[in-house]
Amino acid sequence: MSSHVPRGPWGVLIALSVLGAWMGHLVWLLVAADLSLASPLTYLHIALQAYLCTGLFITGHDAMHGTVSRHRWVNQSVGTLACFLFAGLSYRRLVVNHRAHHADPTGPDDPDFSTRTQAFWPWFATFMVRYMTWPQFLVMAAKFNLLMLLGVAQWRIVAFWVVPAVLGTVQLFYFGTYLPHRRPDTPDMAPHHARSLPRNHLWAMLSCYFFGYHWEHHQSPSTPWWRLWKMRDARAREAGQALSLRQL
Repeated sequence: MSSHVPRGPWGVLIALSVLGAWMGHLVWLLVAADLSLASPLTYLHIALQAYLCTGLFITGHDAMHGTVSRHRWVNQSVGTLACFLFAGLSYRRLVVNHRAHHADPTGPDDPDFSTRTQAFWPWFATFMVRYMTWPQFLVMAAKFNLLMLLGVAQWRIVAFWVVPAVLGTVQLFYFGTYLPHRRPDTPDMAPHHARSLPRNHLWAMLSCYFFGYHWEHHQSPSTPWWRLWKMRDARAREAGQALSLRQL
């Protein structure tokens, strides 16, 4: 399969669109939205903001692979901003860990994988402990207190900023780590120890920005998230052709 490093402005435009949607929706929710916890509409906005949080990290992840732009400084700038906005994360630290993950997926040196348990919540707890740092806690606390000083109601900060970030983190872990890499390995996971969601582009987009097409991501890390569906189609065609040849 060929890779699809972005040519032209599309990678940057899509990244900035995700960043802008996340920021615009959050600011509106924090300071202008006529919502209350008694309104069902509030929870739809929380779900939407959680989805945009997921997209924020996916954008940072693409920057780690150099798929936002052909210019390294653009990838670093976009990735640093996206990861910082998502949860005060260190982009440089994430790059180091993510390279280790791609170098040996599910192996002993994979920081994303749990060798002790394949149960969801214990693995998630291990995953979070490995990635959370004291500087991150301090950054998040500073952000929280700054919003309070600016007069944002505490319930809005929790409902529209904290809760969506947590939900986005769970979504990313479930579709981007747990489902793709949990054992036992099956033959279709070779050679990346990664599986993909069944081919359904609408669900793949809604569930995690096509990141559930995870075998394809490992096969071609230089393909941006918004082109992974093409990789999935190409793999399906190859499988169909191979099946046809075996039936001859």
